[in-house]
Amino acid sequence: MTAPLVLASTSPQRSAILAQLGIPFEVVPPRYVEHDPPDADPVSLVREHALGKARSVHEPGNTTLGVDTTVHLGARIYPKPGDAEEAGAMLRELEGRTHTVLSGLCLIAGAHETVEHAETLVTFRGLDDTAVERYVESGEWEGRAGGYAIQGLGGRLVERIEGDYLNVVGLPGALLIDMLEENAPALLG
Repeated sequence: MTAPLVLASTSPQRSAILAQLGIPFEVVPPRYVEHDPPDADPVSLVREHALGKARSVHEPGNTTLGVDTTVHLGARIYPKPGDAEEAGAMLRELEGRTHTVLSGLCLIAGAHETVEHAETLVTFRGLDDTAVERYVESGEWEGRAGGYAIQGLGGRLVERIEGDYLNVVGLPGALLIDMLEENAPALLG
């Protein structure tokens, strides 16, 4: 029997996506400390974080996945908001505009470290103050890059997406399957 994929993340969304895709996995909390300089290149940042998370828990003989997701609009990165006021401000900045959800993936299999990234464009509807306030009051923004969760009430904020929906949830499924087919096909059954 093939050993399960080691997921270096405690995100329930990532676990749910792996389960949905039928990939056996076990969760190991990463020991990597993220640093988000305000002037960082978003692509370099998510790739570096994914690599750091995977390396922080990898043990020889395992296949390990590290993931990092961020939201950005232009040069501004939108991290997880610290409080309700910050979440509301983020949503008001994103309303009526198209932003990018960016995920970095690092797969360590055998002697190979593969680092890739995926981008999905998300366009928010025009939102009035009531819509923003209702969403912030729901508390769903907590712990979410960009201050929303598309798979929940945050779906009300979105007009359209271009790209992998699962990436917006927290793990780009198509990219992950491609990486596993190339580096660890036994995990796909």
